[in-house]
Amino acid sequence: MEIHLIRHGKTLANEQRLYCGQVDLPLSENGAKAIAQLNNQGIYPSAEIFFTSGLLRCEQTLDIICGEVQRKTIPDIAEFKFGLFEMKSYEDLKEHKDYQAWITDETGGYCCPKGESRNQFEKRVIDGFNSISETIRQSGFNSAFVVCHGGTIACIMEYLYPNTQNFYEWQPKPGRGYTLVCVSGRFQIYKKI
Repeated sequence: MEIHLIRHGKTLANEQRLYCGQVDLPLSENGAKAIAQLNNQGIYPSAEIFFTSGLLRCEQTLDIICGEVQRKTIPDIAEFKFGLFEMKSYEDLKEHKDYQAWITDETGGYCCPKGESRNQFEKRVIDGFNSISETIRQSGFNSAFVVCHGGTIACIMEYLYPNTQNFYEWQPKPGRGYTLVCVSGRFQIYKKI
């Protein structure tokens, strides 16, 4: 089985370096053009079944790459819930005590105000990934295309390949990602897209 994890294209929040997890933004004009260019280069593998987080930027990315294919929505693979930090920059937040507590938290247990903790995010994403894997197995298909988010992909990669790279090193650029190859029931191999 192969699972192709693709990060959505850029939004205005990405371009302005704002935290954007659950805010449902569309692709920016430049983001949509960049995905179309990557698609024209033929970098994306084919697949038999398709998934997104359901957020607009992922839906639009999948439409540009694959057209109006039938897809399954898995809300658990949505980006981190930044709560009150949504659509704010580091500069906006750097003096905020809750933000300082969140970025310096080494346990993963500190929640963004009205958001979630790193531990909650990881559990949610891994549950979503396991649901996707099980759906693929039950469907009898051998390949899946999953359009989701940079944080989601980094979380999955850290889970599958622990102690190899840190969370931020695993985050692909917009429109890029990884192909995960399952061998003998385990995702033992990955390739960059």
